[in-house]
Amino acid sequence: MARIKGDLNAKKKHNRTLKLAKGYRGARSKQYRVAKQSVMRALTSSYAGRKERKRQFRQLWIARINAAARMNGLSYSRFMYGLKLAEVNMNRKMLAEMAVNDPEGFKTLAEVAKGKLA
Repeated sequence: MARIKGDLNAKKKHNRTLKLAKGYRGARSKQYRVAKQSVMRALTSSYAGRKERKRQFRQLWIARINAAARMNGLSYSRFMYGLKLAEVNMNRKMLAEMAVNDPEGFKTLAEVAKGKLA
């Protein structure tokens, strides 16, 4: 019986990796062995980056809420605690959006929070 080599599957695997490495500089986009290492590292970094992006957005929202709260005479933590006591269930993303685009609405929320703290 004749031996069947794995040429076709190996070629497909190589092409799949090289396609992912398209746009990389030099050997990283041309040679399979080098491209494979670069692609593995890039995929790992992209996974970590998706997790980090969520952290960075939360940081941004908190900074915006803090700035707006301080303009209304409250610190971030006192503002959030006041909202919790007032049973205002609003996430940080929406609060940050209000802080930037609707200062009057945010001021109303700050007054509500102040009222509950007093």
